[in-house]
Amino acid sequence: MNRRQFIRDVMLWSAGATLAVPRFTILTDAWAEETPAPPLVAVAKGEDYSSLVTRVLQPFGGMGRFVRPGDRVVVKPNIGWDRNPEQGATTHPQVVQALVRQALAAGAKRVLVFDRTCNESRRCYANSGIERAIAELGDSRAVIEHIDQRKFVPVEIAKGKAITRWEIYKDALDCDCYINVPVAKHHGLCRLTLGLKNSMGVLGGNRGSIHRDLGQSLADLATVIRPKLTLIDATRILLNNGPQGGDLADVRRIDTLVAAINPVAADAYATTLFDLQPADIASTVAAHSMGLGEMALDRIKVTEA
Repeated sequence: MNRRQFIRDVMLWSAGATLAVPRFTILTDAWAEETPAPPLVAVAKGEDYSSLVTRVLQPFGGMGRFVRPGDRVVVKPNIGWDRNPEQGATTHPQVVQALVRQALAAGAKRVLVFDRTCNESRRCYANSGIERAIAELGDSRAVIEHIDQRKFVPVEIAKGKAITRWEIYKDALDCDCYINVPVAKHHGLCRLTLGLKNSMGVLGGNRGSIHRDLGQSLADLATVIRPKLTLIDATRILLNNGPQGGDLADVRRIDTLVAAINPVAADAYATTLFDLQPADIASTVAAHSMGLGEMALDRIKVTEA
């Protein structure tokens, strides 16, 4: 099934015109362009986060590689916790703002920012600084939205091993460009939460049940949730007591961004920021075994931007 047909099926299901559950298993064009060449991971360091976003995207040709005029874009950060930017539990607002600004400059018709939070959503949106960062753009095309439960649609995960069907936020599926912007941090259950784990924020239903086989479940979701770009915010990394954190003593500021078209490669490299290896993270191993991306560091092309 191609993307156009999937979007049509989602709309029919949402309108009640069909009982068939939408299926979405096709690779995006951006992923296809990287096969079979070694995946590229760009790394940039600096204290000016707006220019840092520009620099980390340059090896890929800039935002215009991902966003075309008239596109409907989703920028999906981690806004899951009632934490401020210095606590390292949510994506830094300046990084999110820079991505949205660049998507608008590339001609996006609309840029939507959202997350299904763990703590109360209004506190999370406000205290993360992301709500204000979007408002400061002063552009009606940039919208930060609280989750609308009516927008979750059931999707069959045809290649899934641990999960074969789940409700997923429709905007994450039928947008023209989905940009994944996780924060790099410790996680008490799966050691780290990076790009693949950030997909939890577009899921409906009882997400807790996924934790029984979390690594494989995240890999299964990666077969249907396909970002065109993954940009990992490692400006501040939470080293302990994640994913919620709270103690500044657990945070290390390293002013780093990691970008890749392939999220498995992005996660593989970002793991090394914590003195771990890709094989230490179950979701990376599972996604690699399903053919979703490269995890061997010596087979990934890393460039400093």
